[in-house]
Formats: sequence, structure tokens, C-alpha cells
Amino acid sequence: MLSALLAAAVAALSVVATPTAASAPTPGKLRGVVENSGVCETTTGVYQASGYGDISSDGSVWFWFFEARNNPDTAPLTVWLQGEGGTSSMVGLLTENGPCRLNDDEKTVALNPYSFNQVSNVLYIDQPIGVGFSYGSRNISTTQAAAADVWQFLQIFFADSRFAKYQKNDFGLWSEHYGGTLVSTFATYFLNQNDAVDAGTVSGVKINVKNIGIGGPYMDPLLQLPYYLDYTVGNPYAQLVSASTILEQDRLWYATDNSGIQKKVQDCYANNTSNNQLICWDAGLAAEQNFYDPLVGSFNQFHVNSNKTDPSTTTYLSDSTIQSKIGATSQYTEDNIYVAYNFKTTGSWIRNSRPLLEGLIKKNILVGMWSGDADFIGNHMLTEALAADLDTDATSDFYFTQWTPYKVGSETVGQFKQLPPFTYVRFAGAGHNIGDFATGSLGKGEAALQFFDQTIHGQTIA
Repeated sequence: MLSALLAAAVAALSVVATPTAASAPTPGKLRGVVENSGVCETTTGVYQASGYGDISSDGSVWFWFFEARNNPDTAPLTVWLQGEGGTSSMVGLLTENGPCRLNDDEKTVALNPYSFNQVSNVLYIDQPIGVGFSYGSRNISTTQAAAADVWQFLQIFFADSRFAKYQKNDFGLWSEHYGGTLVSTFATYFLNQNDAVDAGTVSGVKINVKNIGIGGPYMDPLLQLPYYLDYTVGNPYAQLVSASTILEQDRLWYATDNSGIQKKVQDCYANNTSNNQLICWDAGLAAEQNFYDPLVGSFNQFHVNSNKTDPSTTTYLSDSTIQSKIGATSQYTEDNIYVAYNFKTTGSWIRNSRPLLEGLIKKNILVGMWSGDADFIGNHMLTEALAADLDTDATSDFYFTQWTPYKVGSETVGQFKQLPPFTYVRFAGAGHNIGDFATGSLGKGEAALQFFDQTIHGQTIA
């Protein structure tokens, strides 16, 4: 009965979440593409395009593409997927690593000299359906289903004469936090589809997956969740909550009754099928609301050493003039709570996706991982615990490998460990958004760009 009620609630919420568009979908094609709108990327001669890819009659995917400012024909192609479930990738574009940066007034933008498209062609995709400018009645609630939709979109994208030339270029997927599950699932799915194309069982264009990047990845909750306790006490800035709260949360983690968070997560791991999704939904909800949310106290979970928050993209992208210029014909939703709810009901946030990451490393896919030491939600302790526990030959010596200072020019911005094809950097003073990180003489995003450039090109970062 509870399952039926939950399914009905999700279906009802999905209907509410579905925006409408002025033009009808054209399944299997790009639609309404606007080239060189003059919005965001204003560098002379740098091509950009935005519009929709209709993956079906009930699903239209919004994209915004920017060619590389340098050598676009041979530069890699990177897809940015926002890590938080239900959040538009326009957030990454406008506040983290895109060609322009949203100003504090939330109404105007300024050119970003340290954009990822300085060295790579970059494609920002709003996914799943219902997020950002993407729209339709598709009810996506798992990363596997989301991966299938993005694969379908990329088939349409590469079939278009304007973008076909990028299919041969190295391809990467970058994200943050829950995005570790996203990019690992997507990359694995794409590689499996490539094998199926080779075997003749799937018709399509192969995607040349070469690298992934993940900031503060949350992928193995049973392993990583206790490190929220460690970070609350041991971060370099402040003890975030009282000793009594820490002791209570520690007790809650290890409790053997039905309130125990560890026990709930263990039950999810033991019942990791769609038929038992309520077990994982309960575990994920308890872990978030009862366990780690109270541990950050009154501090900013994205940057414990600052009260500054990233500007919202809603005002800028809801402006009818901007929408008209970029070809957006649907309502913009920065954070779609209904999509996020769908994902949480299936327990996606609490399942173990670490084996997917291990599989990619074993296939020699380049993996760049990072954390800012002022970030609580994707903190460096839980990230390094994951890195040290990865079951691959490449990463087996992570714990014993010495830290090396990471420099950008003459500035030391953190420390790193590199065990090819795996690289990890801990940025000193950075929060969750390293695209906003600046220190000393460095501009916002300068350190992030160097790390991105080195990772996608497989360079030694010493």
C-alpha cells in the first residue's frame, strides 16, 4: 500500500513539474538552435549554440554549447552535468566554469577568462527532463535512465552537421558531489553502448570517452558518511557544532535499533534492487536530515569559512529578452524539487556507485578528483577516504603516496596525489565551487582551469 501511495505521489508531482514550450518536438533532431547569440561568450570568433534536442515526443533536452577558445577542432569535448539531483547545469555555466560569470546583481554577466572552454569545447546539458529548460512528461528517477536519455541526446547532437566534427575528439564528463555517481554511471553506460555498436546490437555513433572529473564525490555512503563527523571536528577552520551534538550524532550513526543510520544504510546495500527502493529511500532521508545536516550547524555547508553564497541563475535566465536571444521557449527551473524527489524515492542518493568508478579506472579512463578544504558537503576527508579505498591497482598506494604541493604559477593552492590514470587535488581555502576559488594573485577559477586542463590532457600535474 505504501509503495502504491508513494508512486501516486511521485506521478502527481511529475505532472506539476512539466513546463510547456511554444514549438512542437521533432523526435530525433535538434530544434530551435540559435547560433552565436552574443549572450555569455563574447570572445571574438568563438562559436556558441543553444537549443533543444528532442529525444522523444515527451522529452526535450536543453543544451548550450561553447567551442574552445583555442584549437576547437582538436580540443576535447567536455559535458558538464550539475551534481545536485534536480539542479540545472546552467548553474555550473553561470557561476562555476562557463564563458561568463553571473554578477552579484543576478541580472548581468561578465566574461570569464578562466572558463573551461579556454581549453575544451564544452557542452552544458540540462538533465533529466524537467530540469532547467529541459521539459516533457518523462518521469526519470534513476541515473541509469538519465544516462540512456543523455546517450540518445548525444546521438542527435553528433548527427547534426554543425557538431558532427566533435565526435572524434576526446570526450569527458565532469560534475561534483552526487555527480560522482552521475558521471560514473554515464561513462560506463556510454562505454557499454560503444561495445554494443561494435557488436552490431546497437545502432549509433560511438562516444570517445577518455576522462571524467568529480568534485567532492559522494559515492559510497556506508564508507563516507562517518567522515562528516570527522570533518565537523577536524576541519582547519572551526569546530562546527557543540561537543554534545557531535556525541549524539556519533551515537546515532552506530545505534543498533531502527534509528541507527549505519544500520539503515547497510540494509539498503543488502537490498540494492528497485523492488526494495523504500528501504533505500528511508536510509537516504535519515542520513541527510537526521545525520549530516545537523553537523554543519550554522555554518555554510558549501564554504564553512564564508557566508557568501553563489548567485541564483533564476532571475537572469527567466528574463524574456535573454530567453529570446538564446532560443529558450520553456520555463526555467534552477532546482526542480520534483525531479530531486523522484531520485530520492528510488534511493539513488544512498546506493553504492563506487564499483562503477573503479571499473573506469581499470579501463584507464583519466579520473580527476578534487575537494576544497572549506567544503563541508563534499569534504576532503570523505573524498580521500573514497580514494584510499578504491579497489584498483592504480590507486592501491594512495594512502602511502606523499602529498606534493600543487602550484599555479608561483602560488601554492593546495596539495595533490597522482597515481595515473587517477589524480586528486585538495585545494586550500576553496569551498564546494572551485570555479569561484581565488587566492593570492590568482583570479576566480584560475586554479580550477589549470587542474581541468591538465586532467583532460592526461598531463603530469607536478
